Amino acid sequence: MRTFDYSFLKEAIPGNIVGLTDIIADLRSKEEFRKLQYGDTFEILRKKAVIESVKGSNAIEGIVTTDSRIRDLVEGATPETHDEIEISGYKDALNLIHTEHDNLDIREDTICMFHKMIEEHTNNDSAGKYKKTGNYIMEYSPDGSRRIRFKPVSADETNKAMEQLLLSFYEARQDSEIPPLLLIPCFILDFLCIHPFADGNGRVSRLLTVMLLYSFGYDIVRYISFEGQVNTYKESYYAALEQSSDFWHEEKNDYIPFIVNFLQIMYRCFKSLDESFVEISLKKAKKSERVESILLNAIVPVSKQDIAEKVPDISIKTIELVLSRLIKESKITKVGTYKNARYMRK
Repeated sequence: MRTFDYSFLKEAIPGNIVGLTDIIADLRSKEEFRKLQYGDTFEILRKKAVIESVKGSNAIEGIVTTDSRIRDLVEGATPETHDEIEISGYKDALNLIHTEHDNLDIREDTICMFHKMIEEHTNNDSAGKYKKTGNYIMEYSPDGSRRIRFKPVSADETNKAMEQLLLSFYEARQDSEIPPLLLIPCFILDFLCIHPFADGNGRVSRLLTVMLLYSFGYDIVRYISFEGQVNTYKESYYAALEQSSDFWHEEKNDYIPFIVNFLQIMYRCFKSLDESFVEISLKKAKKSERVESILLNAIVPVSKQDIAEKVPDISIKTIELVLSRLIKESKITKVGTYKNARYMRK
């Protein structure tokens, strides 16, 4: 049977991963600072994120309804179709994580509870229970043909595999030398390779990701939909998942592609936070004030083109005047030259 050992995360980590984790750590601190100043704006983002998460996580699995119905279901409407029942179940599980994450932990009963919440009204016999027969992770081509992308752990070995996975996670979580942002995707990858349930594994994995991010102090998932980002870039997500699951049964798989993809999603979440913040906060400001706010509140360096895309009604000349003034006032600094120039708050 496959064993789990995350001690390799204490060894030399590729530079691109170190760089991404450093950037995310900086963005996280800036998010905390901004949150203290603009509570009302973050509340707007929170409501929007729930809708996008419920929609995105289910859409990945082909479980869909209209945007208006998603909003209605999030607000408590009674589901009317099979898909809406599953969507509503995910909404309930996600809300539980958002409200009770301090009282939840990664345990078998918690994992099974999430599965039961999303499946009990459509697949009651298997809801919250590990698979009774073997399953396959399939890939479907546009012409309708199928191929087995991955063969998960057998039904007979699932209980033992989940027990060992959780024990290894607990051990790694207590090791201060293992970075949490690297441990999370490794755990999720192994969970998906075990594939403990007959159906719903992908949705449960995303609920677990949100819960784990909360447990390690990353509440970005409250304001920006992690699931929505996965759905937007699902091709690269599945490509990384396939790369990292190759030779998994032989314990020779490479976790790095899935780790990098996870960190890229986290970066996009923080970037989306910045863009959403600008959109909500600057609707009534003057043109120069809007440009200045974009620059002073950006959590990543921005170019003139970035600013122009966020405020298409403002001319490049006005943007350049504000840039020049803020540089003279030592409020921002210029990084790079010519077309590659970026600007950031000092």
